[in-house]
Amino acid sequence: MDSLFISDLHLCEQRPATTRALLRFLATRTRGGDALYILGDLFDAWLGDEDDSPLARTVLDALGERSRAGVQVFLMPGNRDVLLGERFARRAGASLLPDPCCRQVGDRRVLLAHGDALCSADLGYQRYRRWIRRPATRRLLLALPLALRRRIAAALRRHSREHTPMKPAPLLDVVPATVEEALIEYGVDLLIHGHTHRPAQHAHRNGSRLVLGDWDGAEARYVCWSAGSEPLLHAFPIAP
Repeated sequence: MDSLFISDLHLCEQRPATTRALLRFLATRTRGGDALYILGDLFDAWLGDEDDSPLARTVLDALGERSRAGVQVFLMPGNRDVLLGERFARRAGASLLPDPCCRQVGDRRVLLAHGDALCSADLGYQRYRRWIRRPATRRLLLALPLALRRRIAAALRRHSREHTPMKPAPLLDVVPATVEEALIEYGVDLLIHGHTHRPAQHAHRNGSRLVLGDWDGAEARYVCWSAGSEPLLHAFPIAP
C-alpha cells in the first residue's frame, strides 16, 4: 500500500481543470488501504465549514467516497485554508492534522508541515501567520457573516498578488537552518512539506526534505511512498 502526499491545489471555481485533476487523481492513484495526506491549501480560500458551494460539495463527495473505499485521508490546513475545521474533516471522512506533526509511515517517522512556518526570514508574514492562527482570531473570523468573510478573503488575495512578487526570492523559500532545527526538535530525519511551489528533494546536515508541487500549470508534483521503498516525487498531469 502507498502513502500519497499532495498540497497546494488551490481549488477554486475559476480553475475547474484543477478540480477535475483532483477527481482523476483520487480515482486512479488511490485504492483501499492507501493513506492520502493533503498538506495544506487544498482550497484557494476556505471561509468556514458551513460553505455549501458546488465546489465544496464536489470535493467532500470525492474525499468521502475514497474514505468509504478504505483510503485513510488526512487534512492539514494551510495558509489559504486556515479555517478548515473538524466539521469539514468529518464530512470528508478525514482526520485533521496539526501543523507541523509527526507521523509513522511504515517503519519510519516523518515530519509533515504545510511549509509556511519554515519561511522564517519573512518576518512580516510570520507575524501575520501567528495572528491568523490564534484561536481568538479564528473565533472572531468565523463569527462574521459569510459574505463579509468573502470580502476579507478577496482583499487578502489581492494583497498577496500585489506584494508577493515584490519580495526578494530568499523570503519566499524556507530557511535551511529552520528546517534543521525542526528535524532536531522532532527527532526525525525527513520532512515533507508544500507551500513554496518548488518541488524538489533537498539534503540537510541532519536529514532530507521533500517539497511538494502546486497544481497550477501542466502537471502537479506529489510524493508517493510505497511500502519497502523510499519516498519519491512523481508527476501527475493536470489535463487528461
